[in-house]
Amino acid sequence: MSGFKIKVPDSATKVLSDKPKRVQALLQQYGQAISRSRTAGRRVSFRVDVDPEGEMVVSPVEEEATTIPALSEEDSTPDAELEQALAAARERGRSKAAEILARVDMLSADEFARLLGTTRVTVNTKRQNGQVLGLDGAKRGYRFPDWQLDSNGKPFVALPILHEMLGGAWAVYRFLVQPHGELDGLTGRQALERGRSKEALAAAESVGRDFR
Repeated sequence: MSGFKIKVPDSATKVLSDKPKRVQALLQQYGQAISRSRTAGRRVSFRVDVDPEGEMVVSPVEEEATTIPALSEEDSTPDAELEQALAAARERGRSKAAEILARVDMLSADEFARLLGTTRVTVNTKRQNGQVLGLDGAKRGYRFPDWQLDSNGKPFVALPILHEMLGGAWAVYRFLVQPHGELDGLTGRQALERGRSKEALAAAESVGRDFR
């Protein structure tokens, strides 16, 4: 990625220079917000909570789904019908996401932090860096699958590479839960659990190419 410079007030320069990883994580969240906005075709928001020590937690702020108006007879053009169909599809996607996030294997940041023996702040930092899988929804906030840990109780080491290859948490989730012919019918998760990381990454690379 090409380098760039950002001008900040003198009062903030020392604080930011002492915490480069925090700045990097914030910029990554901003980039993800741009990507989500372009995909959804609407504004998206995120909130940054910062404590006096400079630790931060970034949380999405989802807008309530807008009601899809019924088409009048004058508006029943092919373009209008297509837009309504797309809006309905997005709504079905949000409903499916909410259903997934409500499952018992989906932990809150606090619950997942206790499982790892760490803090909520650390969990959110790892999520922003792609080291753990965290899925965001409209109202439930981020949820973390409890099955993303290996036999040693550590997050799968392949997760950061999967995030980079597939471009987003939900894409990584789909890869992990769906069976793949390249993996002899195993899901991505099953392949990682059986120590077939190289094969899983090769399959993920193939999936990533299909979406380019």
